[in-house]
Amino acid sequence: MRGMWTSRRAVSLHVALIVFVPACVALTWWQVSRALGGNTLSWVYTVEWPIFGAYAAFMWWKLVHDEPAPADEPAPADAPGPRDEADEGDEEARGDDQDDELAEYNRYLADLNASGRQKRW
Repeated sequence: MRGMWTSRRAVSLHVALIVFVPACVALTWWQVSRALGGNTLSWVYTVEWPIFGAYAAFMWWKLVHDEPAPADEPAPADAPGPRDEADEGDEEARGDDQDDELAEYNRYLADLNASGRQKRW
């Protein structure tokens, strides 16, 4: 439980929330003062900024409690993939008329998956 609140990811989420929510409060206050001064468009922003702040708090809660998948544990080889179970009945319907390019691409994807390399954005 302690790692959930003090992990590197969680700390960065805490910092983002600590910066963003007070900014939303300050911007709400600013828009209220502008709206009371006669700027009618600012009434929309007066409602919008608290919604942004509430959404940020909601997402902070969801992301802190989300458990990311462990990066260094490969999936078991015999475990079905997300499409394996759904496609078992479709194999007979496809037959041998599968496109050669598609088959080559599927082999390429299988090789990438077997290599265990992680995607880097």
